[in-house]
Amino acid sequence: MTIKVALRGSSVSARSEIEQLVKDRVASRIFAKDATLWGKDAEQESAIRLGWVDAASHALDLIPEIKTLRDTFLAAGLNRVVLCGMGGSSLAPEVITASNGKKLVVLDSTDPSQVKRSVEEALETTVVVVSSKSGSTVETDSQKRAFEEAFSRAGIDKTGRIIIVTDPDSPMEKAAIADGYRVFRADPNVGGRYSALTAFGLVPSMLAGVDMESILHSAINASSELSKDDASNPGLLLGAAMARSVSSSGYRDKLGFVSEGTDIVGLGDWLEQLIAESTGKIERGLLPVVLGHNSPELGANHDDLLLIGLAGDADSSGRDVAVSGELGEQLILWEVATAVASRILGVNPFDQPDVESAKIAARAFLESPEQAEGAAFDAFGVSIKSSGLPLEAGKSLEKATISIREVIGSDSYLSVQAYLDRFAYPEATRLRDLLAAKFNRPTTFGWGPRFLHSTGQYHKGGPKQGIFIQILDGSDKDMVIPERDFSFRQLIDSQSGGDAKVLANLGRPVLSIRFKDVASGLTRLASLLS
Repeated sequence: MTIKVALRGSSVSARSEIEQLVKDRVASRIFAKDATLWGKDAEQESAIRLGWVDAASHALDLIPEIKTLRDTFLAAGLNRVVLCGMGGSSLAPEVITASNGKKLVVLDSTDPSQVKRSVEEALETTVVVVSSKSGSTVETDSQKRAFEEAFSRAGIDKTGRIIIVTDPDSPMEKAAIADGYRVFRADPNVGGRYSALTAFGLVPSMLAGVDMESILHSAINASSELSKDDASNPGLLLGAAMARSVSSSGYRDKLGFVSEGTDIVGLGDWLEQLIAESTGKIERGLLPVVLGHNSPELGANHDDLLLIGLAGDADSSGRDVAVSGELGEQLILWEVATAVASRILGVNPFDQPDVESAKIAARAFLESPEQAEGAAFDAFGVSIKSSGLPLEAGKSLEKATISIREVIGSDSYLSVQAYLDRFAYPEATRLRDLLAAKFNRPTTFGWGPRFLHSTGQYHKGGPKQGIFIQILDGSDKDMVIPERDFSFRQLIDSQSGGDAKVLANLGRPVLSIRFKDVASGLTRLASLLS
């Protein structure tokens, strides 16, 4: 095993928690699938969500079938793999393929431009993996419909190009069997954010060309150490540091992830969902903040921010916590550490009680379009709405940015939520650093609507510290969803509007900025912030 977890500074205080974790046999009980570890209220859910601890061993059985399928596709000249999935169905495969230098087109959006490009590009050489644990995810169903129509229009047999990954007996499985699709059934005892080493991670990654066998064996080998009730267990060390690192003002409840020399690409994006959705509930939780090498937070003294180096060599990192190891090892390590941290925090790591509220609100917008008021653009092509901010009459982009300062507290974080085509507007990510520098607070960035399946749970169920800035596309670009009475533009607008409404109802400040011309609007906003 090559996993290394190094604790420094204030994180060393977490060691006092290790003795109790060892005494309670937490590590061995996790791998024994003991559902009582997280309290009576969590027991029912935990009992059907611990399949991830030995998922890698079971996943080995899938490898021959997926290999054969990939060989068949390559022999037919099909070498472009698209993954339609949200949250746990797409984040892990994106990390796995990127870290192994393999191309995977991830469609985790309902932005019409992003969907259109993914569907129309190189369709003749494309195979599509449609992944949904519940089998009823509206985004994934809509993406699937778009590809089905495109294949049919091109005279291509859709059943030979679309592969389904879902849980047994889900609505998607039943429909797929009826339609003649090939189906890979995932383990129903593994929740979406813990599914990296199941069919959800394997099928798209292997079709894209990744050697998953070595990754699975790496995780299996690490599990033998992670299951030991020992004070040197890296899963216990990391979980305790996440939940119990202290500062002069109390526990550090925001985790700043910095990539330092590791070959693993995008690990922080996967960790966002795993940690935020697992811990962010009943007004508790840990907020993951993915940082670049020059992020303002690295030079600021945030008493509530624990810096974690995702390192090539943990011993050479100077962060509060440093973690190194192979990809398979780290996937299982962080799952164990998150389960350990959740026990210390007193939360159920396997439910997501506040995610459904945004879905319900979005459906309400779709069913009653009159709820969504038309955008009133100013002379610069900007429309602004707000809740919980001192911004009423005479709204302007300048006043909107100034109003944020009025609601910032000593423990606040900012959240930028860009409901945009992430491949067309990569410059939107600049807003994260600009806001962090201007307001001197930890700041997260999420592409909408994919973050709704990730950090969205923490935003609504975690500590009441967030200030939310939505960046919306006000153009008239749209795309029809086959056999639906709403379009992709209507869907993504309902998702942003629904989430804003739920956040506002919970007393969270929300600023929604819609640009008629997104590129020029982002430039103008960046100029104001800098």
